[in-house]
Amino acid sequence: MLLCVSASHKTASFDLLERLSVPATPVAPLIAEHDECVQGAVVVATCNRFEAYVDMDEPVTAAVALGIEATLAAIESATGVPASELEGSYTVLGGSDVAEHLFSVASGLESVVVGEGEIAGQVRRALNESRQLGTTSAELERLFQRASEAQRGVKNSTAIGRAGRSLVRLGLELADSRIADWSTQRVLLVGTGAYAAATVAALRDQGAEDISVYSPSGRAAKFSIKHGLRAVSAETFPSAVAHADLVITCTTSENHVLSAATFAAGRGAYETAVDDAAGVCPVDHTARRLVIDLGLPRNVDPDVATVPGVDLLDLETIRLHAPLEELQATDAARDLVRDAARRFASVGERKNITPAVVALRAHVFGVLDAEVARVRARGDEGGQTEQALRHLVGVLLHTPTTRAHELAETGRADEYIDALSALFGIEVADPAAAERRDIADAG
Repeated sequence: MLLCVSASHKTASFDLLERLSVPATPVAPLIAEHDECVQGAVVVATCNRFEAYVDMDEPVTAAVALGIEATLAAIESATGVPASELEGSYTVLGGSDVAEHLFSVASGLESVVVGEGEIAGQVRRALNESRQLGTTSAELERLFQRASEAQRGVKNSTAIGRAGRSLVRLGLELADSRIADWSTQRVLLVGTGAYAAATVAALRDQGAEDISVYSPSGRAAKFSIKHGLRAVSAETFPSAVAHADLVITCTTSENHVLSAATFAAGRGAYETAVDDAAGVCPVDHTARRLVIDLGLPRNVDPDVATVPGVDLLDLETIRLHAPLEELQATDAARDLVRDAARRFASVGERKNITPAVVALRAHVFGVLDAEVARVRARGDEGGQTEQALRHLVGVLLHTPTTRAHELAETGRADEYIDALSALFGIEVADPAAAERRDIADAG
């Protein structure tokens, strides 16, 4: 049984998500090691969500409760966030709902900005990481592979896939209203990862020309050569901050890379330079400046907002200012995701109905064997009667077997199981029904 414990921008604060995004140790192995009924775990942790996808052994009583317990215990162990603090900030999904949710997440339909493209790669990386950690299962592999297929379908077949905007571009669009001419802006980029590369492309699309880059990890020189930028050293970073019209941070650093003290140091260095030498380019420190923090954990200390003339735009603000049309998925995209989830579930339902089909066949063949034994005792020369009986049973079982799979694919496996009980007295547990009860109890 698949289970998803999800904390996202829809249910949790960015402060909480920030703490969940930097575990001291990988979370998936801790979940998998919690109990032998946990078959596997994959954790998707992004700037907007922290989700654990867990494969539980279905026959285990209270599997859902055990799965939630394993996840919360692992989170506390890896991040220090206790279960009590998570209360009310996460949701639990199970069964077929898990597939539809992950397919929606991978397709960007659940992101801060609907249709943003970064999440697809993050979902793929989550699966690869779990493979390396040895925490996947056959069902989780199937789930995440189908999620990638669904994402590609949405991207290639719908307007939301083609027009989806990233957080980077939305942040720049929010800044655009206050910038008359991007070509005159002095832009300082902090970070050299995938987000930084996307930011450079977005800045140039806006018309920005004066872009420099600083890397807390020392990779600015290599990045600047690749992208045609100016590299900023650690020594000149404060001065570069003080001179910039726009600072964009997008690093994975667990500590703040920019604070009010950085601005103070940069302005102090400028004043010293003015006192010591002539011809220093004047800087108007009274002009409004903008800092865009795209990092999670936050790259920018909130005290930057107290610096005179500086405005701070972070992920929380971007989410609140996202245009309404960007927060609505198109019907076509949702339909594609639902269809993909139904196809995924149909395979699972066929597996769930298998015990019922096996039970029916065992019952019928038990009756057949008793009748064959009786026929043999009376004398069945050449075995013609036995052969005829076995052929008849095979023909009779064909329709109920086919019907079982048809009902399972339409979510009506419980009707088949009820019929076996009513007609033949065969009792078979309905995994889907038990699953629904466990999830309801857990909620």
